[in-house]
Amino acid sequence: MSQAVEQGTLYVISAPSGAGKTSLVAEMLRSDEKLGVSVSHTTRPKREGEQHGVNYHFVSREEFEAMIGRGDFLEHADVFGNYYGTSQVWVRETLAMGRDVILEIDWQGAEQVRRLIPECVGIFIVPPSADVLRERLIGRGTDAPEVVERRLTEASDECSHALEFDYLVVNDHFDEALADLLAIVRAQRLRMTAQQDRHGGLLAQLSQRR
Repeated sequence: MSQAVEQGTLYVISAPSGAGKTSLVAEMLRSDEKLGVSVSHTTRPKREGEQHGVNYHFVSREEFEAMIGRGDFLEHADVFGNYYGTSQVWVRETLAMGRDVILEIDWQGAEQVRRLIPECVGIFIVPPSADVLRERLIGRGTDAPEVVERRLTEASDECSHALEFDYLVVNDHFDEALADLLAIVRAQRLRMTAQQDRHGGLLAQLSQRR
């Protein structure tokens, strides 16, 4: 009889803009081949250098709204006139194959996901201080001063929801924050429920009296 495939873990990772989430997640994926990341659907136009199915699944507004009607999304949102959403089918099928999945979404999206997959693991990433966050946003050199101020206001709102998550990672030093994130993943894989699936035979053997 074939052994049942162990269910993967869904990691929901949120952070204010400028906290370094995208860079940390990219390095997590390079460091752990068992981790995958969900590719969102969006109605926004494809930018130069982006690839369909790699950066996003680019769809029309009509197609996206039809997917909403069918209940295809774990979470979705309208951001500045464009839809963004996470495929429920892909996530559930990938988890069922035993692979771990990362979702990079905001706190509102995380709230939607928790309602449908309450066993997901929430991780919130923050910078070491508000001053550092401001420096990082200004240091990008891509945003006008008023945009930086708007992002700081949004960051304040985002961080007010940090306690809704399971873990908090402070990204002061990149390598330390990465090690913390990978430690969370490793700890989840060592939980008794997961280890029982992998090593039930060993535990049964060791618990037998000789």
